[in-house]
Amino acid sequence: MKPFFEFLQHNPYLLLFFVVGLAVYIGRASIKGYGLGMVAGAIVVGAGVSVWASSYGVKLELNNFAKSLFYYLFMYGVGLRVGPSFINSLKGDGVKFLVLAVVSSILGLTLVVLGAKIFDLPVGAAGGMLAGSQTMSAAIGSAEQAVTSGVVKLPEGMKPEQASGMIALSYGITYIWGTVGIILICKYLPRWWGVDARAAARQYEQEFGVKDLEGGGLTGYRQFGLRAYRLENPATAGISIAKFRAMNPEYRIVNVGRNGEPQGADADLVLQKGDIVALGGSTESLTDKMGLIGPEVADSKTLGIPMDQADILVTNKEMVGRTFESFRDTAIAGQLQVTKVERGGVQIPAGLKTKLERMDIVSVVGLKGAVNELGEMWGRIARTNTSTDLLTLAVGMILGFLIGMVDFPAFGARVGLGNAGGLLLSGVIVSSIVSRLRFFGNTPNAARNVLEDLGLVVFVAIVGVNAGAGLLSQLTGAVALKIFIVGFIACTIPPFIVWAIGFHVFKINPAVLMGGVAGARSHSGPCREAAVEIQSSVPWIGFPVGYAVSGILLTIFGYFAMLLAQ
Repeated sequence: MKPFFEFLQHNPYLLLFFVVGLAVYIGRASIKGYGLGMVAGAIVVGAGVSVWASSYGVKLELNNFAKSLFYYLFMYGVGLRVGPSFINSLKGDGVKFLVLAVVSSILGLTLVVLGAKIFDLPVGAAGGMLAGSQTMSAAIGSAEQAVTSGVVKLPEGMKPEQASGMIALSYGITYIWGTVGIILICKYLPRWWGVDARAAARQYEQEFGVKDLEGGGLTGYRQFGLRAYRLENPATAGISIAKFRAMNPEYRIVNVGRNGEPQGADADLVLQKGDIVALGGSTESLTDKMGLIGPEVADSKTLGIPMDQADILVTNKEMVGRTFESFRDTAIAGQLQVTKVERGGVQIPAGLKTKLERMDIVSVVGLKGAVNELGEMWGRIARTNTSTDLLTLAVGMILGFLIGMVDFPAFGARVGLGNAGGLLLSGVIVSSIVSRLRFFGNTPNAARNVLEDLGLVVFVAIVGVNAGAGLLSQLTGAVALKIFIVGFIACTIPPFIVWAIGFHVFKINPAVLMGGVAGARSHSGPCREAAVEIQSSVPWIGFPVGYAVSGILLTIFGYFAMLLAQ
């Protein structure tokens, strides 16, 4: 094996992507649905390969500039993702979930710092335990930054590489329970509390008419339909389109064919026997009154109406707080259908009584004119665009680095957000501005996902490789046990306190609160398992705000865990 490791030593790019590829492969493996994931896999693979190589006398090391660059791209990507949700969480019902996320994050930080001090753990342990116990891999980067910036004073004889190794080691020891523990806790909390979350979910579904997300996928069912009928019913012939609408509000006549020529759908147009009527509405409505007009026909001219599908970004303040049900009497009702609602980058179940919030993304399909009209009414239509505005990316990165230069005296040192925190804040600022403008700064979701996924996994892989050689010298059974105990406590206690506050103080529906607890830990796995456990998508209602807030806080808290634990 020595020649192989020497080959990797002299070819760092091959080494990097060998570790990344193997980490992704291992991260996909799971046992009963539980697995490491690619990020934790990158730490394990990187450290494992490095330790193995060191046993042959080969030291593997990767460039620190590359490590920092990928981490900075990741942090900027996170800011882009959570920006609009973070701003919107500061008002309305979002404040409740914001409080839960803040409480959870601060409790996690406090327990980790206290544990590191009580057990007198080595420098680096606090940052790694926070990242692992709270399953926030990004905190590894901010913990490392506290070391490299000189804010954390290392004991005499200790090298920065050793502190980085302890961060990685602590992360690996605490990550497994950090992942499995929060899933089990979130899944069974209502039962331990004596609450029937399944019944609470059904009540919420009935009250707000929400739709299930779990049955999604490609199916033959279509919510919105457009069909043509030959008018033979004498009760319908002779009335105007406006009167037809008043008598049958669930339908929309969108075109009328007469003598082989389309006549349009003017409200004053009087329907005549023999007309071909293009009728739009929900699939249920179109099959409910089969004899209302007459037999269905396939008339290409009458049905030749431009259709459209689009994502509408809600920016109009006058629309905030209105339910979907409140638009039933508008002129475009029945001409389009809502197919999906995203809030904070997460799809949520939505029904007739679901209230619109600023920066919601609502996917609709229907008549092109109706889609455009709804876009103007609610905010703007976000057309799919695969190009990325690299100028905005460059400006955002520069802004982030400039913000990171600002510091102030605290804890006996100069403290600031640093490059990582500055880029996170810059991403929030840029995404908030972009969401309000039509022509500025396009960053498609796919491009942002590359920034996040590739940035984080490459960063963590390099941390693992560079730290691996020194891990064995720092690892003892006693230290590992202490780290695990602290991580176990930091993972287990906060969810119970967050649940108690949400249930007893804020009176949040238990099914919604299950998602709120998962969001407060910025982990989608518990929310997904909670939805499966109670057979409802309602937990996703409480997830987005906490997910955005805790994602920012826990990332930054890696830095403060290192600072406060010294």
